[in-house]
Amino acid sequence: MLCQNCKKREATVNHLEIINGKACAFHLCPMCANEMFGGFEREVENAVFSGLFGDEMRGETVCPACGLAFSEYERTGLLGCPSCYDVFNERLLPYIARIQGKTVHVGKSGGVNTSEHDLRLKLTSLQKDMERALSRGDYKEAGRINEQMNALKKRNSGGWRW
Repeated sequence: MLCQNCKKREATVNHLEIINGKACAFHLCPMCANEMFGGFEREVENAVFSGLFGDEMRGETVCPACGLAFSEYERTGLLGCPSCYDVFNERLLPYIARIQGKTVHVGKSGGVNTSEHDLRLKLTSLQKDMERALSRGDYKEAGRINEQMNALKKRNSGGWRW
């Protein structure tokens, strides 16, 4: 059965409500159910818990897109959607730093794990440099570039052919 609200996803949540003495059933997907009922229920839950246990429960951060609470991430280690990275950004940084070592993407290094594509691009660039050096008559520079190309080919000869 499709969700009665979005009519796109499978309805897995059945919500029964009595309105003016009549039973009204809602068959919703989890996302629409969270949109329609989850936010309010969480706010009430947080207010009740903060009244019972103090202010530490009042500040529970919840992702508006998927409804994931940060405490749930801490329990499972799984985020609910891409928006969670933006919503929980400040609180996630220490976890990311501990797991990956850095919190900023620094790109690929030219070390042992250089891809075949990158090596082909490097060789193509060296080939063009060598042709320019030859056209200028700079045979010493062309020889140096040729040695670089041969070293690259020799170092990576096990993986692919030229």
